[in-house]
Amino acid sequence: MEPTVKQIEERKAWRELGLTDYEYELIKERLGRAPNWTELGMFSGLWSEHCSYKHSRSLFHLFPTSGPQILEGPGENAGVVDIGGGLAVVFKIESHNHPSAVAPVEASATGVGGCLRDVFAMGARPVAVLNSLRFGPLTESRVREIFSGVVQGIADYGAAVGVPTVGGEIYFDPSYSGNPLVNVMAVGIVPHGGVARARADGVGNPVIVLGGKTGRDGVHGASFASAELGDEAQVPESAVAIGDPETGRRLIEATLELIAAGLVVGVQDMGAAGLTSSAAEMAARAGTGIELDLDKVPVRDEDLTPFEMMLSESQERMLLVVENGAEDKVLAVAERWNVPAAVVGSVTDDGMLRVLHGGRTAAEVPARALASDGAPLYHPESREPAYLAAVRKVQVPAGVPLDLGAELLRLLASPTVASKEWAYSRFDSEAGGRTVFGPGAADAAVVQVGDGARGIALSVACNSRYVYLNPRLGAQIAVAEAARNISCVGGTPLAITDGLNFGSPENPEIFWQLEQAVRGIRDACLAFGTPVTGGNVSLYNESGGQAIYPTPMVGMVGRVDDVSLCVGSGWQGDGDVVLLLGENRNELGGSEYLALKGIVGPEPPSLDLSRELAVQKVCRRLITEGIARSAHDCSEGGLAVALAECCIAGARGADLKLQADFRADALLFGETQSRIVVSVAEKDVEKAMAVAQAEGVPVAVLGRTGGDRLVLDVTGTPGAPASGRVELAVGELADAWRRSIPELMKDV
Repeated sequence: MEPTVKQIEERKAWRELGLTDYEYELIKERLGRAPNWTELGMFSGLWSEHCSYKHSRSLFHLFPTSGPQILEGPGENAGVVDIGGGLAVVFKIESHNHPSAVAPVEASATGVGGCLRDVFAMGARPVAVLNSLRFGPLTESRVREIFSGVVQGIADYGAAVGVPTVGGEIYFDPSYSGNPLVNVMAVGIVPHGGVARARADGVGNPVIVLGGKTGRDGVHGASFASAELGDEAQVPESAVAIGDPETGRRLIEATLELIAAGLVVGVQDMGAAGLTSSAAEMAARAGTGIELDLDKVPVRDEDLTPFEMMLSESQERMLLVVENGAEDKVLAVAERWNVPAAVVGSVTDDGMLRVLHGGRTAAEVPARALASDGAPLYHPESREPAYLAAVRKVQVPAGVPLDLGAELLRLLASPTVASKEWAYSRFDSEAGGRTVFGPGAADAAVVQVGDGARGIALSVACNSRYVYLNPRLGAQIAVAEAARNISCVGGTPLAITDGLNFGSPENPEIFWQLEQAVRGIRDACLAFGTPVTGGNVSLYNESGGQAIYPTPMVGMVGRVDDVSLCVGSGWQGDGDVVLLLGENRNELGGSEYLALKGIVGPEPPSLDLSRELAVQKVCRRLITEGIARSAHDCSEGGLAVALAECCIAGARGADLKLQADFRADALLFGETQSRIVVSVAEKDVEKAMAVAQAEGVPVAVLGRTGGDRLVLDVTGTPGAPASGRVELAVGELADAWRRSIPELMKDV
């Protein structure tokens, strides 16, 4: 039995649903009366942090969201960006963090499915999935189980629906031990005239549920995702939804056929808060209402209550508004694809979301009161964290290791730097036959689109340690690295989607991190001309009272005019000349090198956005003009790791000389930004130097490729501790880089 209004108020039952006393009073004000149990559940879902962004949306105005390439910015299911030739790329990043901590296989799979639905709800054919993942140390058995389960879930779902997983990133750090991050970026392609929108337009138009049947799974999903992780035993059994990729595959085809046939007025996937969110948000955008008859909704369990039906997050479901009179055509398409469908209501003119069940009105709520604009908006206190004063005083050890080669091997074996082949070898990266560069082949994924040479470059980036040490600068670097990855394959950065993963915004120090990170993203996006098309905010990522590192993940798309010109990261032949674009600096702060020594601080590497833009421009020119034969950016592990990775990817060595006027380990392992290693044929060296000179970019000749060893001769000015030598077989480098994660995961 559902509690009565009197019982709700006697036991303050709204607190059980994650609502505050203030919010309950606000609901009564919005309704002009006390809500019943179903209505209270609907508000708890849509007013949750996960759905309403009530602690973060006050910052969204800071983002640049428009530009000549933007066809659809924030506010729809996903962003839409022009890539030329009458085509657009549709993309979105979403998180599935808390569910993945307790049910990693199922939660990560549904994370992929939900993000794909955001994309094909816009009328786009999904062409790629990327992931951005964070876990605790792999020395912890529970972390290994979660890591394995997440990889399995992503792999199983992507392969079953036929969408390739083409790239991503994985980091390991103790701050994520109790609260992993599982963010998925889905990407699709749509003709300009084929974009669909999530609006309930047309009074009298039928409303149709398309896809899987509704069950009890995921009923508490939105509220579960909006609270700190606690004891697993306290997690509601129904909080994690279960995906069905085979139904998902058919749902993609049925939805795209209906949109292409012009039968669909509006469409939205049923994600968090299920029927409530899709119906309320579609109606609110259009300024209309929707009446739903729950007795007509296909269900798996006949005894579902209205509360459960409205909040269920059963997967593979879409809500459609279709042209009046087109119902039979829509149902026929659904039947042909063997996807359940039913007419469950209609669009009304009164602005209400009205829910009927068993011949009575189970809920009647203004749609706009439920949608994000109707939810409360908080302006949390913001205060610089006390820990920053301590980390800024961290001292870098004075001594330089005598065996720099051993340090390089140690870095290559660090799980954050090491090969992620253990994970991506399980993914289907070739589905669809349009993957030009998949996981591990280049700095960004490249996918061909259309019938010609056109393509898109895709990247996800964020070094959360940098953000922890300096949130604004760290977020700028995340955008810069995502763009640098795209430039390293020859793509032109176009736009971003962000996944903002933070702890509790009610902690002033955490909110300060979020606020500064948003400002950092804004700074870099303005500099690069890459607007924010939308994204996801995931807060309350804490376990045992400890917040994760602040992690604003940046997913970026770029345009590639000719995929045949794209280059990978590995050396392409013996005798090529290795050039460094950009300059080395004495910066060890925030590096993986120091982290492996237990040192976090003092400051991350600096970033000059104008220099970054110039370096990337030179790299793109060298690639598109056919001069560069490979390109690889310097990121985690620094220059030495970047050079080792070029050797491993190209299966050949290099004999290189590095010049510095500072300590050898800072030169080799410091993570100074705005540096790209390129290789060119000897005949093209002068051309490359001229391109760099024209853009005012420093460029240094490091040496030549060839042989089976990486030789690094480091020399500096007299008296500087900058001398050293590394000489390691490529096979030894590759072994250290490849064996680390498989050895840690061998018992899973």
